[in-house]
Amino acid sequence: MTYATDTLYDEVAYIAYHFHWSMDTLLDLEHLDRRRYVAQIARLNALAAGPGGR
Repeated sequence: MTYATDTLYDEVAYIAYHFHWSMDTLLDLEHLDRRRYVAQIARLNALAAGPGGR
């Protein structure tokens, strides 16, 4: 199974924006690890935004 290129770039850009990691570092991550980081960043952003956050 291949992973959609657009989705891969979305994940890499999202993590890179928040963590400032290099493209090589992000592409070396396993798919599930990248998804975990995306979910964790989203959770932290939601907590930072507070109730009804923006």
